[in-house]
Amino acid sequence: MKLTTQAVLFVLLCLVVMGALLGSAFSTQHLQRKVTGIGNHHQQARGFSEMVAEVDHQFQQRWKEKELAFAAPAGNLAVMRRASLALHGTIPSLEEVTAFVEESGYEMTDDNVLDRYINYLLMDRRYSDYMSERLARVFVGVEAGPFLIYRRRRFRLWLSDQLMENQPYNGLVHSLIASKGVWTSDPEVNFVTATITQEDGGRPDIMKLAGRTSRAFLGMRIDCLQCHDDRLGTIALDLNDPSENSLQSDFHQFAAFYSQVNTGFSGVHDDSEHYAYKYLGDDEEVIVPPVVPFYQELAASNGTRRVQLADWVTNKNNRAFSRTAVNRIWAIVFGRPLVDPVDDIPLTGPFPPGLESLTDEFVKSDFDLKHLIRVITSLQVFRVDSRADFEVTEDHEAAWSVFPLVRLRPEQVAGALNQAASLKTINADVSYLVRLQQQNEIDNFVKRYGDTGEDEFEDRGGTVTQRLLLMNGNFLQHRIANGSNTPGRVAMITQDDEDAIRSVYLAALTRTPSQRESLYFLMKFKQQPKNRRSKLIEDLFWTLTNSTEFSWNH
Repeated sequence: MKLTTQAVLFVLLCLVVMGALLGSAFSTQHLQRKVTGIGNHHQQARGFSEMVAEVDHQFQQRWKEKELAFAAPAGNLAVMRRASLALHGTIPSLEEVTAFVEESGYEMTDDNVLDRYINYLLMDRRYSDYMSERLARVFVGVEAGPFLIYRRRRFRLWLSDQLMENQPYNGLVHSLIASKGVWTSDPEVNFVTATITQEDGGRPDIMKLAGRTSRAFLGMRIDCLQCHDDRLGTIALDLNDPSENSLQSDFHQFAAFYSQVNTGFSGVHDDSEHYAYKYLGDDEEVIVPPVVPFYQELAASNGTRRVQLADWVTNKNNRAFSRTAVNRIWAIVFGRPLVDPVDDIPLTGPFPPGLESLTDEFVKSDFDLKHLIRVITSLQVFRVDSRADFEVTEDHEAAWSVFPLVRLRPEQVAGALNQAASLKTINADVSYLVRLQQQNEIDNFVKRYGDTGEDEFEDRGGTVTQRLLLMNGNFLQHRIANGSNTPGRVAMITQDDEDAIRSVYLAALTRTPSQRESLYFLMKFKQQPKNRRSKLIEDLFWTLTNSTEFSWNH
C-alpha cells in the first residue's frame, strides 16, 4: 500500500508532536527560566532574620514553660506542599518539585530552597487569585447577592489585582469601607452593595455591614450586641476596665457610620440621613450618633461618616485592625488561626506567642501582606514536622510545637486533584480555555463536596459523600482515564517501575515513597504482565489520591 504525500506528512507531524510531548513531560527548562533570579532577598533584608528569631524564641519559651518537646524540621517537600496549599490552594506540580529541589535533595531541609519557593509562589498570579477568594468570603460572603447592583466576580478580580500589586492592606480596607461609585467600574463598592435587599430601597443593611466590619477588620463580634446589652461579660470594649459590660448602644453607634450610604444613578454615594433606633426597653426611637466602640482618641471628624470610620478602622495605632489581619493570614497559611475563633480576639488579651510581635512588624512594614506571609512561613512553627519521635498530643498541636494536622478545604482538595493529574504546572501559561473548563469542573466538585461557606476555619469532619465522590466521582475518574494526564504520561515515559512509582508519589503526595512502600508496589508490578503496567499506574494514582494523607495538610 502506497502512502500519499499528505499521509506521510501527517504521520511525520504526529511523530513530531508525540516526541515533543514525551520529551517535555519531565522537562523543567521553561520553569527553570521562570524561576531564575528568584532569590531570598526579602528574607535577607536587614531585620528580617531578627524578627523571625524573636517570634521563634517566644514559641520556644512557651514550650519550655509547658515542658513540651518540639518536632524536628520537616523536609523540603513537606514545607513546599504546605506553602503551595496555603498560597495557591493546590499542591506543587512535579515540574515545580523537580525545578526547586532536585539538586538539593528531595527530603533534606534547605532554607534557601524554601525561601526561593515561597517567593516564587508570591510572584505567581495563582497567589492573588486564590487569596482574593479567601478574603472575598470574609468581606462579601459567598452568596450571589442582589441582582444588577452587585458583582461578586468583578469584586474578586479587583481584589486579586490589589493583592498581586501588593497594595497596602490598610489602603485596601479603607477603599472597601469608604469608596463611592458604580459596582462595575469601582468594584470595591461591592462591599457595600452586597448587603442591599429589595426592602431597603437602595440602602444597604447597615446592621450587616457593621457586623461584617467588626468581624472582618476588627476581629470582634460586637454584632452580638445588636439586640441587647452584654450581661454575661463576653464582649470587653472598655480598655481601662475590661470587666465593664458592653451595651446595645455600642453596636448601634458603630452601625450609624453606615447610615448615610445610599445608591442611585451615580452608584454608591453618601447623603445626610440620620440613624434612628428603638433600644430594648425603650418606648420610642432615638437618633443614634456615630461613635466608635473603643480607641475614641483615634477617631477623626473629617469627611463623610464612612470616611471617618475607614480612617479609624485602618489607623496604624488601631491594634485590633492590625492584629486581626495577622490572625487571618496566619489562619490561611496554617489552616487554623492563632487565636480561635478567628473573628473573636480579646481586645486586651491575653495574646498567644508571636501575635503582638507580628502585629508590630505588620504595621512597621506599612501593612505589607506579602512581607507578613514571608515572615510567617519562615517561622520554626511553619517548618517543623507534623510527626515526632515522641507521642504527639493535642497540647503539642495547640502550642504549635508540631505542625498541626488540618483537613484540606474543598477547593484545596479539588485544586490538588487537578494539579496531581498533570505533570506540568497549571498556571497562567496554560490555555485560558483549558483553565476555564477546569475551573468549572472544580466549582462543580466543590459544590458537591461541600462548600464551607463563610465559616472559613470551622472544624468539620469528613463525610461519606466526600469519600464516595473521591472514590467514584467523574472529576477524578476523568483525570485518571485521560491518557495525557499523570498516569498515562508516567506509563509512556518511564521504563523502570521504581521510577514510575516514585513519579506518581511525587505528583500525588509531594514526597518519595518509603522503602517499604516502594518494595510493596514493585512486587505488585512484577506479579502482573507487562500489558497491565498502565493499569497498575492508574490504580496506584487512584490509591494515593484517595488516601487520608492526600486530603490533609501535614
